[in-house]
Amino acid sequence: VMTEPVAEMCERLVKAVNVIMDPETNQTLRLEALKFCEEFKETSSLCIPCGLKLAAKTQPAVIRHFGLQILEHVIKYRWNNMQVNEKVQLKDCAMQLLSTGTSSVLQEESHIKDVLSRITVEMIKREWPQNWPDMLKEMEALTSQGEAQTELVMLILLRLAEDVITFQTLPTQRRRDIQQTLTQNMDSIFTFLMAILHINVEDFRKTARVYCRVSVATLNTLAGYIDWVSLAHITNNNCQLLEILCLLLNEPELQLEAAECLLIAISRKGRPDERKPFLLLFGDVAIDVILSAAHSVEVVERRYIFLKRLCQVLCAMGSQLCFLAVSTDIEIPPNLCKYTEALMAFTTHTSHFLKMSTLQTWGALFRHDVLSKDPVILEMAKKYMKTCMTNLIKTGYPSRNDHPSCMYSSVDFDSDEDFHSFSVAQQSDMLRLACRMAPLEAFQIAAEWLQFQITSPVDVGDSSTTSSGGLCSMLSPSVTQWDAETIFMECMVGQIFKHLETEKLPIDASTELLQALLKYETKDPLILSCVLTNTSALFPFVIHRPHLLSLVLDKLFRAVTFETSQNKMVPRTRAVKNVRRHACSSIIRICRDYPDFLVPCFDIFYEHTKKLLASDPTITYMEKCSLMEALVLISNQFKDFEKQKAFLDELLAPVVADWTSEDLRVLATPAMYLSFIGADQVLTEKTREAEAITCNRARLSFCLFVLSGVIKRAKWPSDMEEAKAGGFVVGCTSGGEPIYRNPCTSIFLAMLPNLFVLIRTQISLFLPENMARLSETFSAAHEIMDQEKNVVLGISQPLLDIYDSPVYKSNLERMQGFFATIYDICFHALGNACQSLLQEFYSIEGLTQEISTSVFGTFDHVPDHRLRPMIHILFIHSSLVQYCPPEYHESLLCPLLGPLFAYILQVGIVQRLTWEEEVVLSHDSQVTQEMLEEHLVILLTREVIEFLSKWLHFSTIICLVSSIEFTTFFSFQSIYMSLLTLSFTAISWKDTTICNRSSSLLCWTLLRPATAGNLLPEAVTWFFTSVLKALQVHGQHEVCNNTLNQLAMLIYEALRPRYAELRTVMMQVPNINMDSLDQYDHKLLDPKAQKAGEKKRKDQFKRLLAGTIGKALCEQFKKEVHIKNLPTLFKRPKDEKDIMNETLGLAALFAPTTEAL
Repeated sequence: VMTEPVAEMCERLVKAVNVIMDPETNQTLRLEALKFCEEFKETSSLCIPCGLKLAAKTQPAVIRHFGLQILEHVIKYRWNNMQVNEKVQLKDCAMQLLSTGTSSVLQEESHIKDVLSRITVEMIKREWPQNWPDMLKEMEALTSQGEAQTELVMLILLRLAEDVITFQTLPTQRRRDIQQTLTQNMDSIFTFLMAILHINVEDFRKTARVYCRVSVATLNTLAGYIDWVSLAHITNNNCQLLEILCLLLNEPELQLEAAECLLIAISRKGRPDERKPFLLLFGDVAIDVILSAAHSVEVVERRYIFLKRLCQVLCAMGSQLCFLAVSTDIEIPPNLCKYTEALMAFTTHTSHFLKMSTLQTWGALFRHDVLSKDPVILEMAKKYMKTCMTNLIKTGYPSRNDHPSCMYSSVDFDSDEDFHSFSVAQQSDMLRLACRMAPLEAFQIAAEWLQFQITSPVDVGDSSTTSSGGLCSMLSPSVTQWDAETIFMECMVGQIFKHLETEKLPIDASTELLQALLKYETKDPLILSCVLTNTSALFPFVIHRPHLLSLVLDKLFRAVTFETSQNKMVPRTRAVKNVRRHACSSIIRICRDYPDFLVPCFDIFYEHTKKLLASDPTITYMEKCSLMEALVLISNQFKDFEKQKAFLDELLAPVVADWTSEDLRVLATPAMYLSFIGADQVLTEKTREAEAITCNRARLSFCLFVLSGVIKRAKWPSDMEEAKAGGFVVGCTSGGEPIYRNPCTSIFLAMLPNLFVLIRTQISLFLPENMARLSETFSAAHEIMDQEKNVVLGISQPLLDIYDSPVYKSNLERMQGFFATIYDICFHALGNACQSLLQEFYSIEGLTQEISTSVFGTFDHVPDHRLRPMIHILFIHSSLVQYCPPEYHESLLCPLLGPLFAYILQVGIVQRLTWEEEVVLSHDSQVTQEMLEEHLVILLTREVIEFLSKWLHFSTIICLVSSIEFTTFFSFQSIYMSLLTLSFTAISWKDTTICNRSSSLLCWTLLRPATAGNLLPEAVTWFFTSVLKALQVHGQHEVCNNTLNQLAMLIYEALRPRYAELRTVMMQVPNINMDSLDQYDHKLLDPKAQKAGEKKRKDQFKRLLAGTIGKALCEQFKKEVHIKNLPTLFKRPKDEKDIMNETLGLAALFAPTTEAL
């Protein structure tokens, strides 16, 4: 009989739940009702009777669910304080709810079933097996009461496996006890599950729909166990489980769950003998069933998901086959042909996702030492290449509806960018593997495809794929075909030259192909770009037919000046610009890869270039620079210092004269420089003054690009003897290494003073007084450009951009681009000089002073988005440190790096404090700006950490530090301390990448040399505390946790014997076990104590620091669940006998009779 207080409280709870769930309720009432319900669950003594009353079948589903939640809450948070009889009573009530407290299997709500299973599992986690030994028998008995109870039992077993094995939400001992008990009973559990599945599938086939629900639940439960049980349970009875799962693939209502079970099973790892039974899936029955199931799929979401799982099953089978085929006792399945046909069916499917899903499997088969030689795989490689003719075509964008695959893409991809980037590179890699296996067949396919493209008329498509000028767009059928063919051609040519002997190369066929390509003319820039790529790809064949060289160069030079419009006032489209850049890049690539081949025609090449530069006013400074770089690359093959120097002097004489002219003295003063480039003028439209200013900017850009490009390309011969003979070697270092001279050194030295002047002026532009000189038009000229901003924030650029429209830029955008380009190219010029001039660069008189005053002069005012490229270009990409000779370490690097690291440390600390203080932001733009600043500092610090970690072990700083005593650092002490402070401070910044790299690669490497000296106790405490602070911030991440614990242990073990302050710090760790700390210290400090192994010490120290580990944000406000350990199981009793006094029976082991044993 229900007491009055319980009934009254239930009535109030029902009203509160209805208020919470009513969409018309205002927020205040809802919060009050929610508070009442939560307080009831936390404090009331009526929870169990109220929960049981509300969970009755007669109540509405929402009320029942709340009642069951109350019971779950009691078990999770009050179980440890309940009396045994209360626990037994609640357990009996829960079992009664499972037995009679639900409706039929088809009528009962899924969330009611879910909470019922949670209640039972929570009790199991606390009491089984020690206090509830018959739990499995009771579950089995429940299944005899009906389908609803059987489904509930399946849900309970599944959730138990997930909590114990998958999510591991229990204390270690409880989890171990339950897992071991499950493992011991797995034979009976699997037998039970298989019996339930067999019975319900048979009943389901007799059109009883209720059995379908139970079959689905059973398959889901099997999936939860198949992942971790012994493989013997999966392969028992001649793989009966796999056979049943294969047969269920033809049952539409069960096929998805069956496929998921099959996928988990076939993906298991293990020994070859354990995995060998999986080869049964390559039999006729299994393969036929898989093919049959694939062909019967309709285009609906559930069936499409099933198709994905089926594809994954085939791929997993391929992985097992590749693993097993290595063993000599494993025969290749006779049905390999049928299997590869099934895999190819998915590769040719309309869905882009399914096509890409098979790539790794094809790659594994094509790379396999044994399988790749099988005739079946060789034949499939040829078929795969033909399939690529369709698969490489970029169709099926999710935003469009012009292809059958668009429907699938709209399900699989969120945007066109996601679709485009999905495994594009991987597809090319697999194609290269296929071309390697059958290079001549690959050439034949590529040749026929290219001939077809050349002879086919251009198809611009409908109005949605046609540009405003009647030309093709990126989506035009002809462009997509040409683009796909180009990818195939590049992959094929690379492989054919690697894997065919010279005499077997199809020289004549390739010559005819190239001639046809060179005769092909088009005014469409997108198609012409593909033509140029094909020309470059086929160029290696020109080596064998030199008479084609002039035709190829003529084709490329004409593309350099390509135009689609005769109107010079209209800006070029993006596609036209790309064609011209593409042609220049192709020329540079040919000159870089085949300079010997081009030397005989150097004079013709030079004259043609000079004529082009002089006669075509439309050619841009970038294009001019590219052509000059190409000439420099060929001149490297003169292998004569004086001849090459004379050529470079002649080529660059106009540039040097312009750069060192009197009118460029304006670079020395910020005000004059801003006036020279027009940044202090108000511009609204094009005028003569505006054109003159544009010419000034182009003039500066051209000089700098030429300087940087020529320095980068001019080289001495790689062969030592050729270098000596050509006059490039001028001496040897103290270590016997040759000292080279570069033919462009004199040019660089002539231009270097003005380069430093420009760098100094550029950096001083960020000073407030110079910022004020910017006109209203260009007041935002130093702000980060939208394109750079998107890169920093990880925002992808629009994929299907408008390639056919003119590129119009505002005056501000042009000025922003100019400042960014000039800033970067100055550092590129210095960086290129580091690695091209080497000794000649570092021996420049006053170089340290010049770099310090120009690059680091007004360092503090440089914004982060400009500081980052400087560090990346000068110290990482073209490392000033990497190429510095040892004799210049002290005089050059230390004065430069010290201020840099100190500044990075200062910026990082200030910005981090700013982020912690600023909590509320009012506008979206302010939020975006805050994110941008945060990302920039993080990326900037990452650049520095990367630089340090990359070069630390052989960089000058650590060499200097480790080669002298700690107390005699003198000029190196400041830079060393900056490095230490930066490394130990950065580990607690809110960036796991910085933390992991710094803690694993920098901190201890830098600190270790100092541990031999006398450190201040405050410094030792600070280092150790910094690591503990980092553990509080990043300790919830496993990778960071491991590296930080290792670092903390190294510091503690190295310094604890001399610094008792570290123990004081350790004593402040929350919840630390003092006995364990005393024991650890005793073993560490007592030389006579037995030392534990490294792994054991790591585990012990990790447990000592467990209290410092911070929680993730999602865990910080979560109420903790405490599960008590029960008396442990499976623990072997220790043998109390004294084994030293026992006869070991060694003689019996060798006795001739079994009785002696």
